[in-house]
Amino acid sequence: MRKKIVAGNWKMNMDYEDGLSLFSEVVNMVHDEVTGKQHVVVCSPFIHLHSLAQLAKSNAKVSIGAQNAHQAESGAYTGETSAKMIHSTGAEYVILGHSERRQYFGETNELLAKKVDTALKNSLKPIFCIGETLQEREANEHFGIIKSQLVEGVFHLDATQFAQVVIAYEPVWAIGTGVTATSAQAQEIHVFIRKEIAAKYGQEVADNTTILYGGSCNPKNAGELFAQGDIDGGLIGGASLKSRDFLDIVKVFN
Repeated sequence: MRKKIVAGNWKMNMDYEDGLSLFSEVVNMVHDEVTGKQHVVVCSPFIHLHSLAQLAKSNAKVSIGAQNAHQAESGAYTGETSAKMIHSTGAEYVILGHSERRQYFGETNELLAKKVDTALKNSLKPIFCIGETLQEREANEHFGIIKSQLVEGVFHLDATQFAQVVIAYEPVWAIGTGVTATSAQAQEIHVFIRKEIAAKYGQEVADNTTILYGGSCNPKNAGELFAQGDIDGGLIGGASLKSRDFLDIVKVFN
């Protein structure tokens, strides 16, 4: 059975002390209020990883992730952070291919395939982001775009490797805009993604793959989104910076 996951992406927010304070609130709330089998992943800036991983040890329902990793194992890459370094902090997950990385830093599917390989080699579970822009959706190119992101980014993996990957569908036009894909639109894409996985790896692998929705998910719309049969949780941006909002999303799976 595939995991239900709610992952928070703090992006470039929270100084060190604020991050520890927010995460402490989240851990305590998960302990007191989460009664289901859902799993919580908090993807923080690099400066927080080790300290948050120590705090997370008190709750098996909570894991830590990074927001990016370099494709090389090590080397003369000033300012970059390797998957091995991330794993050494106690982090278990890493977001790869977020639309902001693709847009602002020019990350291609080819580059992301290398990042996925390096992450897996260093025992990190990739949260691999895919999704279309508004222009691509209006041109009815969204299915082709999503398929190419899957094929070029992760479908080179064997079934055992792929089983470690979480897919996050994030319509670029709904990230940070306040616009959310309708539950029907989101479900349609999640069904498409699962069918593509089944065609590549077989139905059992597809049925066990966690696919998250990302794109202005909040406490008001999370219930309707997560009620869809192929949506297994969310990759939460802005709402993850407020402990109450984030936990209200997590509690949808109670």
